[in-house]
Amino acid sequence: MAYGEKPQSRPIDTTIPSVARMYDFLLGGSQHYEIDRAACHDLLRIAPSTQQLARSNREFLRRVVRILARDKKITQFLDHGSGLPTQDNVHEVAQRINRNAKVAYVDSDPMVLAHGRTQLHENDNIMVIDQDMRETEKIKAEIGRFFDWRKPIAALFVSVLHCLPDTSDESDPGALIERVATLLPPGSYMVICQLVSEDPVVRTDVTRLMDDATHGKWGRVRERHEVERYFEGMEIMDPPGLVDVVDWYPDNAPPPDHLRPTDWVEWGGVAKVKH
Repeated sequence: MAYGEKPQSRPIDTTIPSVARMYDFLLGGSQHYEIDRAACHDLLRIAPSTQQLARSNREFLRRVVRILARDKKITQFLDHGSGLPTQDNVHEVAQRINRNAKVAYVDSDPMVLAHGRTQLHENDNIMVIDQDMRETEKIKAEIGRFFDWRKPIAALFVSVLHCLPDTSDESDPGALIERVATLLPPGSYMVICQLVSEDPVVRTDVTRLMDDATHGKWGRVRERHEVERYFEGMEIMDPPGLVDVVDWYPDNAPPPDHLRPTDWVEWGGVAKVKH
């Protein structure tokens, strides 16, 4: 049984597209419904590279976890907005390097929670937390003694901040990152990437489509300089710096410019938290 497992109580709403299920469809998974597929097809008409980006983003996540576990000796990972389980989940990558690595997955999508707890129930070094990723204090309280707070933690915000709207309070994505960074132990790392576009039409049209489709459970496609601000006060791993995720320590030669998306990209990087 996964550490801290709780019974699933909220029903799965199949009348509204779910970002997690849409992402699963784009990755070639099977945990989605017609409403999710229709929303993805609408999205692909606006931004044709969306499926390519989803797969590049997943590969980035695998590389990040592998490098942090192998080269930086990180053994604790806090995955915000983890999404539906797929191949090479965070714990699988990390535990291939250190079998004692611990991963806490955070998500509030009932389908994610149901499948996550079913597939991960035999690993004592995994915890599945039913919380909105913005509930930092509640998440830390649930983690409790699962993590050793004297040792570094890698906090992952991989392709999730665009799901959060800008606000003037602690729910703002920037405020969330600052709050999590403050709570992390010395030597910890922050991993952040999100969808960005330099095309204002793409930013506006995708944001409107996703906001309408998910009934307001969406944030905003942003610009690169806005994502840069999330890393203020941290020591960015440079090289490679903040980049299109296909350029972050790629396993193979990244695509040439003429084969890259021109509508939007996943953009971000990794930084060490300063205290």
